[in-house]
Amino acid sequence: MIVLEVDKVEIDHCTACGGVWLDGGELELLLEDASNKDELMRTLAELTEGRSKKKRCPICARKLHQVKYGPERDLILDRCTRGHGIWFDRDELCRALRFGKFEKGRPVYDILNDIFGGTCRSPSPDEARKGGSPEEGVSKGS
Repeated sequence: MIVLEVDKVEIDHCTACGGVWLDGGELELLLEDASNKDELMRTLAELTEGRSKKKRCPICARKLHQVKYGPERDLILDRCTRGHGIWFDRDELCRALRFGKFEKGRPVYDILNDIFGGTCRSPSPDEARKGGSPEEGVSKGS
C-alpha cells in the first residue's frame, strides 16, 4: 500500500489490486462540497448477508462487512464495523464520488484521474444524473 494525499485526505492505495482504503470520515471529506453529502452518507446500509469473505480491516484485522451505497444502493463496498474505514475495490471510489452533486465543478476527479492514470474522469452530465460510470454500469458489486 502507498499513501496518497488528495485534497488533504490520505488515500491508502494498493498498487497490486488497485483498491483504496479510506479511514473513517475521509469519504465525507471527499464529498464535502457535494450538496447531497448527508443524503449519500445515509445510504450506507449493511447487507443482511454480512461479512466480506476475504477482506479485513487494515487497522483492527476484523472482517469487513459489506454495505450498500448510492441513491439506488447498488454499489457494494466493504466497511469496518468499528468505524475504522471503508475499502473500495478498483474504480469504486470514483464510482462512489460520481453520486455527489458538486456545485463548483469536480476538481477531485481531476486529481484522482492523475493519480489513477485516467480511469476516474468526470462523467458527462447524463452519466452524472444516472450516477453511472462511462465505462461500466453501477450495478456491478465488489
